[in-house]
Amino acid sequence: QVQLVESGGGLVQAGGSLRLSCAASGFTFSTYAMSWYRQAPGKEREWVAQVTSSGSNTYYSNSVKGRFTIARDNAKKMVSLQMNNLKPEDTAVYYCKVVTSLTSYWGQGTQVTVSS
Repeated sequence: QVQLVESGGGLVQAGGSLRLSCAASGFTFSTYAMSWYRQAPGKEREWVAQVTSSGSNTYYSNSVKGRFTIARDNAKKMVSLQMNNLKPEDTAVYYCKVVTSLTSYWGQGTQVTVSS
């Protein structure tokens, strides 16, 4: 079965950095684009970044562009999100997501808290 397991969240001061990881299994990882989303308390889940199946192209929401970097390692079946210059408004649960030919799958999420 498809599994996505996020890790790397935590508490960090504004201006700091965190690196999130998502370990994937149960599907042909190198075939599909991978995405990161986040959901802040009381808000809807929002898209953060996407990387294409080969890793050659990346896309970012305006709110994180220039601060976050998404990357993938197809050999290790992992996708990462390097987050620099974190802001209090980046506080959220971060999820990785894959959309396969059948349906979409989400991980359980990892909490990121940025203190001011």
